[in-house]
Amino acid sequence: MPEPAMLTRPIPSTGEAMPVIGLGTWPVFDVGADRASRAPLREVIETLVTGGGTMIDTSPMYGRSEGVTGDLITEQGLRDKVFLATKVWISGRERGIEQMRRSAALLKSPVIDLMQIHNLVDWRTQLTTMHAMKANGQLRYNGITHYTTGSLAELAHILEAEDGIDFVQCGYSLATREAETRLLPVCAARGVAVIVNQPLEHGTLFRMVRGKKLPDWAGEFDCTSWSALFLKYLLADPAVTVLIPATNKPAHMADNLKAGCGRLPDARQREQIRRLWDSL
Repeated sequence: MPEPAMLTRPIPSTGEAMPVIGLGTWPVFDVGADRASRAPLREVIETLVTGGGTMIDTSPMYGRSEGVTGDLITEQGLRDKVFLATKVWISGRERGIEQMRRSAALLKSPVIDLMQIHNLVDWRTQLTTMHAMKANGQLRYNGITHYTTGSLAELAHILEAEDGIDFVQCGYSLATREAETRLLPVCAARGVAVIVNQPLEHGTLFRMVRGKKLPDWAGEFDCTSWSALFLKYLLADPAVTVLIPATNKPAHMADNLKAGCGRLPDARQREQIRRLWDSL
């Protein structure tokens, strides 16, 4: 039997379909040029694309990750099959333009699918530039990002005050659920796509369930692993567009992709998952 197709969510500003599982690159794509270091990353990207995922998220902040991503995508001839998201992480208009041009060069992509303002650094300046670049066809989408719980209120305020922001990226996991009340409702109301970073808390979630059996009721929403349970919980919120767990292990990429297929938990099942987690 063929594998079930990856679920997609529409990007609110355009309706373009976005597969719900993508790939983060921090810090695992910050490697050298040697074949041994890059071989598993090449396989991770191949696994992502074969499994129906498209988004690869990176940043100038992530060391050599942009260049490694660009090299591997080009070597495999996959540019037209991936959605490249990167960030600007600097103050000042001219320095921002220079950094975004360098990112495009490293990614070997004159048009970037999504440019984001990393951790809101000089966001007013960079957003003005990004609006102009989008109008000129250099960017397809723009967005703002942060990863801390303390930033959620500011992200929400910016989305409420500013028009023309396509995406927001935030930290959200079963262990860190503040985004559910402090940001996601604003995104739904304003028509902003949501990228979730740190959905597995850098492995912390797995340490909490080590040695524990996956509950039988997880099968009610086509869940066969703890990774799928953690990720399906997040995807069950309709405001979430795509999750970007980072990995350099092809087997983990394949497991993460399974969360984007089949049924998602309903409201009762989400509460069941919350109770399970809070009891650990």
